[in-house]
Amino acid sequence: MVAATDVSLPNEARPENTKTLRTRMWEYRWCYVFMIPTAVLAAMFTFYPMINSWVIAFQEWNGISADKQWVGFANFAEIWQDPYFWSAFRRTGVFVLMTVPISLVIALLIAIALNDTSYRLRPLFRTVFFLPVVTTTAIVGVVATMVLNPFDGPLNSALLTLGLIDRPIDFLGDPNTALWSVAGVFIWKWMGISMIYWLVALQTVPRELLEAASVDGARGWQRHRHITVPMVLPFGVIITLIAVVGAFQTFPLVQAMTRGGPSYSTELMELFIYRLAFASAEEPRLGYASAAAVIFGLAILILTLAQAWGVQRIRKMRSGA
Repeated sequence: MVAATDVSLPNEARPENTKTLRTRMWEYRWCYVFMIPTAVLAAMFTFYPMINSWVIAFQEWNGISADKQWVGFANFAEIWQDPYFWSAFRRTGVFVLMTVPISLVIALLIAIALNDTSYRLRPLFRTVFFLPVVTTTAIVGVVATMVLNPFDGPLNSALLTLGLIDRPIDFLGDPNTALWSVAGVFIWKWMGISMIYWLVALQTVPRELLEAASVDGARGWQRHRHITVPMVLPFGVIITLIAVVGAFQTFPLVQAMTRGGPSYSTELMELFIYRLAFASAEEPRLGYASAAAVIFGLAILILTLAQAWGVQRIRKMRSGA
């Protein structure tokens, strides 16, 4: 009878799934070392302020003095009855509904056009449409303010020259047009990132199917309607999720263009929180602003989880089919 021999494999020869966590961490130790600076910065400027805002939300504090009074849920109760909070909250939702669908549709149409291999200038136009994304938001806001200026702005000058208007339009000074004007600039700036996402999704569509549809007599619009759009729909849910979350982050652009005016017509949630905490005509209320930020953050979290659930449902439906 031959006795069994216990042969131990060195760590390098062991399968990946049999290595212990400690062994794997030691093998990739330099990766963790290089992650330390990023982790420290994230802890200092992201996680600590996020956690601390929850603590401050239960306090009455002006952000300057050392006197902090614990008030419990008083800030949240006051926020719940604040009409300015709900106006800013509603306005933010309207802004998202204004910008996201238009941006996604235009970006998809541009992506379909630029995905055509017969266009030799595709790289140039991709760069042109993506350039606003990498441009500093504050600069975009300042330049847009100059373009929309009712006195010597080029947009009003062009409209007057073409005879489309009789007198200049104060795009940013009229409460009826200010939010739409900011939304238009927002779409122009961030449409390029959605275009890139759509281009990536379009790469998954097999060209054999499009060529076969062309042989069967399907025209360009018919091919995209019956083949391209259904195949990129799952990606569209994820792209929509990214666009919705991005549409809530409007502070730099709105602050540079209107600062929430006129008459609070462009004061979205981020501007509302900023005004309470740092730009209030009265004493700053950092605790009250933190409570508003917590509620707003929870609303975004719920929306994100709902959309993630929708993505999972679509994946299950496609796998079941």
